[in-house]
Amino acid sequence: MEHLRAFNVLFTVSQQWRAVRFIQLRHSSNLRNSADKSKRRNVDRFRTQLSSGPSFPDFIKGISSPKEYVPQEEHSETAGYFSEDMDIGNSRKVYFETYGCQMNVNDTDIAWSILQRRGYKRTTNLNEADVVLLVTCSIREKAEQTIWNRLQQLTAMKRKRLNTSWPMKIGILGCMAERLKTELLEREKLVDVLAGPDAYRDLPRLLTVADFGQQASNVLLSLEETYADIMPVHHTTQGISTFVSIMRGCDNMCSYCIVPFTRGRERSRPVSSIVKEVQLLSDQGVKEVTLLGQNVNSYRDTSEEQFCGPDLTALSRGFKTVYRPKQGGLRFSDLLDRVSHIDPNMRIRFTSPHPKDFPDEVLQLIAERGNICKQLHLPAQSGSDRILKAMRRGYTREAYLHLVENIKTIIPEVSLSSDFISGFCGETEEDHQLTVSLIREVGYNVGFLFAYSMRKKTHAYHRLEDDVPAEVKQQRLEECINVFREEAARVNSELIGSTQLILVEGESKRSAEDLCGRTDGNVKVIFPKEDVAVQLSESNTAPVTAGDYVLVEILSANSQSLRGRAISHSSLKKPEKNQDLNLGVDKLHLSNGREGVSL
Repeated sequence: MEHLRAFNVLFTVSQQWRAVRFIQLRHSSNLRNSADKSKRRNVDRFRTQLSSGPSFPDFIKGISSPKEYVPQEEHSETAGYFSEDMDIGNSRKVYFETYGCQMNVNDTDIAWSILQRRGYKRTTNLNEADVVLLVTCSIREKAEQTIWNRLQQLTAMKRKRLNTSWPMKIGILGCMAERLKTELLEREKLVDVLAGPDAYRDLPRLLTVADFGQQASNVLLSLEETYADIMPVHHTTQGISTFVSIMRGCDNMCSYCIVPFTRGRERSRPVSSIVKEVQLLSDQGVKEVTLLGQNVNSYRDTSEEQFCGPDLTALSRGFKTVYRPKQGGLRFSDLLDRVSHIDPNMRIRFTSPHPKDFPDEVLQLIAERGNICKQLHLPAQSGSDRILKAMRRGYTREAYLHLVENIKTIIPEVSLSSDFISGFCGETEEDHQLTVSLIREVGYNVGFLFAYSMRKKTHAYHRLEDDVPAEVKQQRLEECINVFREEAARVNSELIGSTQLILVEGESKRSAEDLCGRTDGNVKVIFPKEDVAVQLSESNTAPVTAGDYVLVEILSANSQSLRGRAISHSSLKKPEKNQDLNLGVDKLHLSNGREGVSL
């Protein structure tokens, strides 16, 4: 085997081709002229050998002789090892399994868009799949162990199909592919293809290499890749809501987080590309779009020269970063402004933001626009200044609370959610109680809570000690969960008697007699399936279907959801007069890759 490092692929080398070595000729001072002539002849001979030498298919068994080689004067960027017809899918069926965050859901859509163009078909039946691709998460050890267990199951299926015309191929995509590339390729030979988050364009070639019995890998991170020219094949919730990726990577380097090492540096899609995608979704009838990014509100488009001014990035007051202030570019407020104008009847959400990137202009725009949801995710992680410093979060408890106060002043009806980590390195009981008190003081509606899981490559792995016992982590996590449930029940109960504008998602999972939808604040609302007034002031009625906006009177509440009765159809474009549209939050489904308890 000859290992071609540039492509991380192993190929069998035919014995007829021998390695060509450069030989430095030794010259005698008495024979300098003849030696120069001999050297020129050797160089000419070597060039001739190269021009007629082997191409890539010669290194793979079972491939017919390559097409006649035609020398080119200049290097073509489109030239590759394979001819164009070699990486066609031939209608083979691909089965996707997606784990982790909504960015992985979006990555699945991108990967499928690329493979679909090359002639692959998609299946939801694992038993008929020719290619199984797992889009993976590395945020916690438990998430990775889930993938290892799944690979064992898939490998058993693969062995049963070894003698078929197209033996099943298994691929790992996403963060785990980048982080554990060596283990995945070598451990029991479970995987045929690895593709990191920035290598999805290479999937057709990688699968072609795998077809010839070789393992194929591309996990290189990019400073530029945003897939801006790839229109994802969206799989919306009954055609109602979907996700649009606006940026990739993260520069924050929080000490506990693996994301900068698996997804690379921050880079943003051009505004024009995002606007085009959202417009297309609006034309298709989508009623809710969630803008996605690892640090979504640090968005900065510098794709055009006129965007690159001298202005520095504005941060939330009292916050700082580990990197130098960035200059120029269209900011998150610019993007929100343009996206919200596309369709006034389309809700706009975003996740996951960082608290440092909420300058007043962003908050004021959210307050001003009726179709930008008044629900903000503010990951705090801890209530202790000492732990926040160890986490390299860039703010203190006081600065965080000042931000919350400023948000509630500018957006009085805002709903807040957050992330917290229990049992981080060096956390004491006092630190934990400061976290509990912060949860109570802010009054979140939703929490994503996790016991700390140390990851290799992170700052904490190299500099800190994971010294909180597992049982203590679990006890502290449970206490935080209980506090969050109390707060969610309290906040939701305050909505009883109010009228909420609901975007209907479809039937309730528990009863075909009920419908469910969500408020502006992302609270799940259950109400009976019945015809309601076309408008508040009219007696004519019409059935309620998925994608409709309806006004619902809230009759009861718990920590998980609201129940009510639909009053009439409505719209974001023309809100009814004298509506009491108080907002709340229940269960946020966007975990941004963090596996824990969501409330």
